[in-house]
Amino acid sequence: MGKEFEDYLSELQTDIVAICLEYVENQADDIYIYCSYEPKMYAFDVFYKINGHIVLKNNLNKAVENQNEIGNEMLIYDTSEQRQEAVLDIGLKDLKEIHKRCKEFGREMPTEIKLHYNVKQNSLKGKYRYDLVYSNDDELLPDDIFDSWFEEVKKNS
Repeated sequence: MGKEFEDYLSELQTDIVAICLEYVENQADDIYIYCSYEPKMYAFDVFYKINGHIVLKNNLNKAVENQNEIGNEMLIYDTSEQRQEAVLDIGLKDLKEIHKRCKEFGREMPTEIKLHYNVKQNSLKGKYRYDLVYSNDDELLPDDIFDSWFEEVKKNS
């Protein structure tokens, strides 16, 4: 029996989570992944909850900078531009593959996918939108939506 659409979607989402988890060397409490596709534009980004702090991928070390004071071994994340770009490139590649599978199976491509992965519980939840979010607005960009979600999670954390 051949693979169903859901199998492909599940595999690709799992790959997206895996690359985001690898970026933090499996040391995060939660991962928040933003994927967006609106006509001819793909966007992908990620942020994390580490030690109770909600941080962007370039600020991971802010979440662990006080560890030495508590006597724990200091973990230093590699947040180099090359590593950040690698995560984003793989995420975008997977997002484009999701789009390809949507076309192949006659499914509508979500305009927005928000994934929340709870590391300790190994639990993935997704929210999907199918209406245009920013391309019909002269001011909004995908980064604005991502930043807004980041601020919302930070406020509610």
